[in-house]
Amino acid sequence: MQIPTPISPDALVIGAGPAGLMAAETLASASHRVHVIEGKPSIGRKFLMAGKSGLNLTKDEPLTDFIAQYGQAASWLKPMLAEFGPPEVQAWAQSLGQPIFTGSTGRVFPKAMKASPLLRAWLSRLDTLGVTHATNWRWQGLRDGALVFETAQGQQTLRPACTILALGGASWARLGSDGAWATGLAAAGVGLAPFQPANMGFAVDWGPQMAPHFGKPVKSTHLTAGPLHTRGEWVISARGIEGGAIYMLSRALRDGYPLVIDLLPDLSHTIVTQRLEKQGKTSLSTHLRKALHLDPTRIALVHECARSAHGQPQPSPAARAKQLKALTLHITHPHPMDEAISTAGGIQQSSLTDGLELRARPGTFACGEMLDWESTTGGYLITACLATGRWAGQNAAQFLKNR
Repeated sequence: MQIPTPISPDALVIGAGPAGLMAAETLASASHRVHVIEGKPSIGRKFLMAGKSGLNLTKDEPLTDFIAQYGQAASWLKPMLAEFGPPEVQAWAQSLGQPIFTGSTGRVFPKAMKASPLLRAWLSRLDTLGVTHATNWRWQGLRDGALVFETAQGQQTLRPACTILALGGASWARLGSDGAWATGLAAAGVGLAPFQPANMGFAVDWGPQMAPHFGKPVKSTHLTAGPLHTRGEWVISARGIEGGAIYMLSRALRDGYPLVIDLLPDLSHTIVTQRLEKQGKTSLSTHLRKALHLDPTRIALVHECARSAHGQPQPSPAARAKQLKALTLHITHPHPMDEAISTAGGIQQSSLTDGLELRARPGTFACGEMLDWESTTGGYLITACLATGRWAGQNAAQFLKNR
């Protein structure tokens, strides 16, 4: 339903992603008139995009371990995630008629493995609660204390009793998260941390011998970057490296830690050394394939990382084993922020009350990826968006009650 103008809602939610919709549901459940504004032609675009890879809603693991994935923001988000963490997200999805399942790694998905059925059920619930919405209304900022929007019908100005901002981060601009809101909030005295890409790929200046391996997955490796480590699959592309295991380390790689690859995580240094001692007259590639069962892509990585040592004496078996267990791949820079799955940066904790209300603008709350937090993929992103949206909605309802 489109918002009639002029309107006077109890609460206006700007942004129709998971954080904004959860804020709207929470407010409407508290018997408030809620209107949702979306700048794009349709609702939940980034949410639907996430569903193309299965819609990883959350991760079934102990809450302490779950919260630790948010790094420096863990203590800030802890009360919100304690109220609406993995068990609550699962129960919420099921309450919308969406059966879920937990994979072998603990990741939780809808059985439909897409977002559209859940979104349809959610919008139906919001409609039942009386929530209305308008699309193609793009927020332009504040003017004389009012909210200004650019619409197909011209400029519109609204003065709701309470506002929740859920405008997303600064990645995937075509889906609505372009970070354009930052300028207006900064001018209003809201402290912001600079945006940075998160959960993204990295550029590598590959040698020509790597071209046959572009698009190939790299399996059976253990990756380390500073304090972070993971074991999983990643992909070599013409531009560099990407994939789930790389995203798990993206925070540390972005901060300058080197990427160290153990090509043989199931074999000790001693065993690798013993197998390399039996090389004979075969080539290194043949020996790595026969003695250590390395596939062509991992063998290509060995040669790639050894390019700088061209012309040097061949290392001893022990030294070669050490190299294979700790191969350092030189990356140059992160892929562009607009290609990142998510972003770091945004509204700083110090600019918000414990209830996510802007200190510079009482009655205005913020949630989701607008806030200065980041996490890896694996269900952590959507869960935190839902949890912060609910938290903002609860505190906005309390604000309206106390008026």
